[in-house]
Amino acid sequence: MSDPTGVWNYVRGFENLSLCDWPGKTSCIIFLGGCNLRCPTCHNFQLAWDMQSLPVIDPQRVRTYLRDRAGWLDGVTITGGEPTTVPGVGELAYEIRKAGLPVKMDTNGMRPEVVADLLQAKLVDTFAVDVKGPYAKYPALTGKAVSEIAARANMTRIFEMAEAMPDAFYFRITQVPGLTKADVAVAQSYLPPKQELKIQKFVPPRRTPEHAKSNHEERRPAGNLVD
Repeated sequence: MSDPTGVWNYVRGFENLSLCDWPGKTSCIIFLGGCNLRCPTCHNFQLAWDMQSLPVIDPQRVRTYLRDRAGWLDGVTITGGEPTTVPGVGELAYEIRKAGLPVKMDTNGMRPEVVADLLQAKLVDTFAVDVKGPYAKYPALTGKAVSEIAARANMTRIFEMAEAMPDAFYFRITQVPGLTKADVAVAQSYLPPKQELKIQKFVPPRRTPEHAKSNHEERRPAGNLVD
């Protein structure tokens, strides 16, 4: 296998089939490395913060699978890490759409301009947006990667898009330690009318000693990210 280039260099995981990742649909999952947050409770910490420690997935393997199984899948989920930080993520979505499959993308909402571009180009059908909590708690919940002001500005743009295109978005929140029921209610209040906030149960991540700390100060880059 020759070394992948461009967006394919960020593909560090692939799951053939998921019955629960895209509600009501069967999908395969493409995992992209790198993230612009440093959440202490992150489950995909290695993928998010240390992409280079994971092997690159052979692009041909993914392309062949999509070609051969397109008739058996309802769509493809692009997740991470944080897909909107990956240069050329639209090219990956375009390849998937060319295979005749809808695309769902997971995002933390901190790059609303990328979300808007992908929507306008009709490259992504559905965005699953993770709301971390009340804006005031974003610094603590994201490892000080996002300020309260930036969280409010970015998520407000996401919610405006969701109000204009409600079928293109759904929202979820993980009840991590330190997040109260009142906090969840505040986060729910941000959403457009008729949008619900799905509450996900927190399961503590298993980490190696190297990743036992959130390592906010070091801000280790995972690959050549463009913030």
